[in-house]
Amino acid sequence: MIKKRLFIIPFLCLFCLPAIVFSQTSETEKFYQLIEKEWAFRLKSAPEWAVSLGHTEYKGQKSEVSIGEEKRQAKYLEGILNELKTIDRTKLSKKDRINYEVFYFLVDNRVQESSFEPFLIPISADGGFHINFVYMAGGHPFDNVEHFEQYIGKLQDIKEKTQSNISLMRTGIQKGITLPAAILVDYEKKSVDPHIVDDPTKSYFYKPFLDMPSSISESKKKELRQKGVQGIRESVIPAYQSFSSFLKKEYRPSARKTLGASALPNGKAYYEQQVKFYTTLDLPSDEIFEIGQKEVKRIRAEMEAIIEEVGFKGSFTHFLEFLRTDPQFYCDTPECLLKEATFLAKTIDSKLPQLFNKLPRLPYGVEAVPDEIAPNYTAGRYVGGSSKENRAGFYWVNTYKLDSRPLYILPALTLHEAVPGHHLQKALAEELEDLPEFRKYTYLSSFGEGWALYSESLGKEVGLYRTPYEHFGRLTYEMWRACRLVVDVGLHAKNWTREEAVNFMKENTALSLHEIGTEVDRYIAWPAQALSYKMGELKIKELRQKAESELKEDFDIREFHDVVLANGAIPLFVLEEVINDWLASKGV
Repeated sequence: MIKKRLFIIPFLCLFCLPAIVFSQTSETEKFYQLIEKEWAFRLKSAPEWAVSLGHTEYKGQKSEVSIGEEKRQAKYLEGILNELKTIDRTKLSKKDRINYEVFYFLVDNRVQESSFEPFLIPISADGGFHINFVYMAGGHPFDNVEHFEQYIGKLQDIKEKTQSNISLMRTGIQKGITLPAAILVDYEKKSVDPHIVDDPTKSYFYKPFLDMPSSISESKKKELRQKGVQGIRESVIPAYQSFSSFLKKEYRPSARKTLGASALPNGKAYYEQQVKFYTTLDLPSDEIFEIGQKEVKRIRAEMEAIIEEVGFKGSFTHFLEFLRTDPQFYCDTPECLLKEATFLAKTIDSKLPQLFNKLPRLPYGVEAVPDEIAPNYTAGRYVGGSSKENRAGFYWVNTYKLDSRPLYILPALTLHEAVPGHHLQKALAEELEDLPEFRKYTYLSSFGEGWALYSESLGKEVGLYRTPYEHFGRLTYEMWRACRLVVDVGLHAKNWTREEAVNFMKENTALSLHEIGTEVDRYIAWPAQALSYKMGELKIKELRQKAESELKEDFDIREFHDVVLANGAIPLFVLEEVINDWLASKGV
């Protein structure tokens, strides 16, 4: 899974106006003027983000974190949406109709979502504004003095931003819009307290100062380090102390005792709205629940066949226990796990020309999940890079609690997080030059996570799965995503308990019990996002089957993949239009 939306980020701050020559069609001009208008608003509302894009005119300005600001942005976007509705999309070019559909979908969602006030919960089970500070330290460029000064400014802002988010959460308590108390047990110990240190130089936030570029003079390095220590001591540490105290004394005792999103104010409507956003399909949760049950049954049959193939004597449950406990499937050291992940990543690299005509220029590396967030983190994740900022992408592998990181799932995880999954898709999107900038930066879970899950199945086609156990690992990852369709809807629309969700996952997947627990908590805290993986994969496979059926011997898997990725992340209903247009161009 890619680094996700963990709290209220500058939404639609990804829209900009490319350098284009307007046609004589007034609708086209109106549309691009509207994108430019919205873009200017986004830059002004999110100045720190604007500076990261190179808009230096916003240096020194700060974004506001408040209910009033959220409402202001929603009202503005409602006006944009009303203007957008006046444009006749049939008069736009084919490419601009795609731009229109993506833009409309995102603006409409933001307007709808705001009415449910999800910004009052700026944290999730494994993330939030406090985790985004950690990402900031890992993702900020550190090539020159200016980069370090920008970083120090961000450190100095952490205390104020933390207080603003605490204020949102206090309002959430008053309105009954909180995370469930059930997933807040020891929350601060996992992701907050590790940043409360006695010595600022031992802080994770100090790491950039340990290896500074040789181009910076020693005297300047000393000055920057002193400012970094001051920022950590006076802003970062007090911020995390304050947040930890708030969680223990106010938030957890007052958090709601229910689990599902449907228990929130107007919660049923909120969940269905989130379902539509994260799947980009017009399907009710009940139908998705049924699809999930069918997929679980299908995958279970394939898993049973592998158990029979390896000659295991015992039940399905006993086989899962064997996989979870036999030492042959686990590494003894973090280095062992990282080396195996790196070997798999490089092996997959050599297979890519069989599957794609176009490959990205941006490289990626393999790193361990930072210790400060690893205990409550997923098995792996992709952290995007940037050619513009000279940053490679990174495939993060969780080396915490090695007895819960089985090797038989590592091929599928690597295909998903690195290539041809998240890294390849995101890096290619960054290179697109004939699309508006907002399309390059837009990330939609149903497309990105659907593509990454689909990528796991491509390992079969290039011989990456070497043993029956690795094939079983792929199936258990697919089963995991199928179970999400059942569990997410069960939790948020059918009043399932946490125990019911954990048991369903435990009975049907070979995931470790530790990972099942962290995953279920994640689904509870992030309604509907877990649906995007399987629903996206199913749509891509459906479209591939259609192309294979219609093109027959003329079907080229490399061309199909290039077409799927040619427009960056787009809603699945738009992807279907793109594939249909491609097939029509083939004369079928």
